[in-house]
Amino acid sequence: MAQKKCNYVPDNSTPLQEKFINYLMNDGKKNVARKIFKDTLSLISEKDKYPDKVFEKAITNIKPNLEVRAKRIGGAVYQIPVEVKPERQVALAFRWLIGASRAGKGAPMSKKLANELLAAANGEGASIKKKEDTIKMAIANKAFAHFARY
Repeated sequence: MAQKKCNYVPDNSTPLQEKFINYLMNDGKKNVARKIFKDTLSLISEKDKYPDKVFEKAITNIKPNLEVRAKRIGGAVYQIPVEVKPERQVALAFRWLIGASRAGKGAPMSKKLANELLAAANGEGASIKKKEDTIKMAIANKAFAHFARY
């Protein structure tokens, strides 16, 4: 099976992209993760002129600003909404994006990841739904926000 030649050549990867490659890596195989990411950007470049911008926009769209934390108070467990720190926002965005991509079956990882990144950049897809569900849960439990100081 002949593989298509990659037409996208990244000049230099950003620290955000390097961090994403580390999240993508399995069993310490960084070269495999780099190839998957490079192929993903190549697939995105066929649909969009600036794949780096698509990647950054997708991560920005996925980052949550609220989440719930379980806290035990007086024998009861409450879901308390809290703001998410910036470094955790990035970690959650990466985790949700890779999880949504790995959940898809029957296609190479680079293709699944490219589809998920394009969907996330447009404000749709499984990772965006995960973010919206997290924020909805935080808003629904707003009544317990006063427990956050304990």
